[in-house]
Amino acid sequence: MTVDEGRRRDTSPSGSGTGPDAVPGSLVAAWKARVARNPGGTALRFFDGALSAREVDAASDALAAAFEARGTGRGDRVGVYLQNVPQYALVLLALWKLGATALGLNPMYRRRELRRIVEDSGAVGVVCADEDVHETLGTLAGSTVRWLISTSALDYQSRNDPRVFATTERLAPAPDGDLVALIGAYRGRRPAPVELTPEDVAFLTYTSGTTGPPKGAMNTHANVLSVVATCASWVRVDDGDVVFAMAPLFHITGAVVNATLSLLTDTTLVLAGRFHPEVALEAFAEHQVTYTIGSITAYNAIYELPQAGPEHFATAKALYSGGAPIPPATVERFRERFGVYLHNGYGMTETTSAVIAVPPGERAPVHLPSGTLSIGKPLPHLTARVVDLHGDPMPCGQQGELELSGPQVVPGYWGKPEATRRTMPEGRLRTGDVAVIDEQGWVYLVDRLKDQINVSGYKVWPREVEDALYEHPSVLEAAVVGQPDEYRGETVVAYVSLKAGLTASAEELIAFSRERLAAYKCPRTIHFLADLPKTQSGKIRRAELRGLDGTEPDSPSKD
Repeated sequence: MTVDEGRRRDTSPSGSGTGPDAVPGSLVAAWKARVARNPGGTALRFFDGALSAREVDAASDALAAAFEARGTGRGDRVGVYLQNVPQYALVLLALWKLGATALGLNPMYRRRELRRIVEDSGAVGVVCADEDVHETLGTLAGSTVRWLISTSALDYQSRNDPRVFATTERLAPAPDGDLVALIGAYRGRRPAPVELTPEDVAFLTYTSGTTGPPKGAMNTHANVLSVVATCASWVRVDDGDVVFAMAPLFHITGAVVNATLSLLTDTTLVLAGRFHPEVALEAFAEHQVTYTIGSITAYNAIYELPQAGPEHFATAKALYSGGAPIPPATVERFRERFGVYLHNGYGMTETTSAVIAVPPGERAPVHLPSGTLSIGKPLPHLTARVVDLHGDPMPCGQQGELELSGPQVVPGYWGKPEATRRTMPEGRLRTGDVAVIDEQGWVYLVDRLKDQINVSGYKVWPREVEDALYEHPSVLEAAVVGQPDEYRGETVVAYVSLKAGLTASAEELIAFSRERLAAYKCPRTIHFLADLPKTQSGKIRRAELRGLDGTEPDSPSKD
């Protein structure tokens, strides 16, 4: 089964002129076109602070000149080791103006995790938070990094919300300077012009490493422009809209379909630092947010706030969730309480973020055989098909591996040609996800190939069991794994966290699942955890749950 949405929809975002059929040659050209259209329009908001497009352009010019003075140029990789602050956007634009590549670094990474990615990428510089200077200098001593610049999250705002800022103390800057001070010192200067091509790498984003060591996906200017254009058109972003950066910007979702999408359209990007549910809820109302995409974990955290109500989402035109599938029961509960429908979205680091999504105004159908909520339909210019183990297309309605191709798919992994050939044969991305595509083009993810459980010869997909558990009113999160069993080969085990103030016993949940599933699919054991281990994009780490004895993991690795 193959679906190609490329011939079905107009792909030019309203007012942006960045559709694939009339796309500028680079992100810099697209940014300059945005500035020219409305230079005085607000581009960034950070609590009570605001920067116009003209101010952002001048600041990123000065910062690019400062980077250039430190020997940074076309093709160089520079790590951005920050939370969701305005400086992130300024660094992105500055690097692209130099023809350099932004290397997204998770601020939760420490020591070996951080050094491994920096050395693999060959980064020449890093921009970090001022509180991380000392440890980062020690971690990266002797690496490829030649300079370290720091910045304070206190800049570009004056509210100093104690929930976000642990201190209002200004720390000493990194040896190579403070970012805002450098912008002042180089104000009025610009870097030497660079002739960029669509094939230049804009982002180097590393996979989570759940199937081996992290690999750097080379997201080109063409890849990013394609996703920005198709997503902006799909969710109907208009001039004057307000985009909330709920997803972390070091992750491909936040970097592209929150930050870059907003920068390249005449919209305002709202930033609020590291995600905090109460702060995020207030941002929706204060800034009149119209669009965002975030993990279902973030939406669940907002749902748990007793003060949250429909008034917080009164201006929302489209709310999307990516990073992990949404159970049907969770979507329905959110809609009933807030009057807003959560739209599924799907993408990967290798597809430069979202490439399959539920169209605005439509409800995702449920795949009756598995009970799985659809992740949506392919966005324009993406070809999606389901293939067998040999790469041959499967008939409509049959499950197999989801394979994707189109201008959104990266040309490969940084320095890993063999991994590129294995994962992207002839440019077709083998996702590792088991999917079904129906006659209307709706795509359903059954599960990950590697997560299938074999119970006495019967195949069990964890997603189906998890979705059944999510229907219980006390269940906040659920993850199902297979564990070795001498009699059955494998047995189904569930890890569950409960909603605040609600209770449920293992026996109750097992009986609940038996009302909805065949007996062999039901969990035989249920462990309760306060929180399930997750990546920074909100995906539950099933691998960390396998082999646990029901006690909470000591220190789940951070991704």
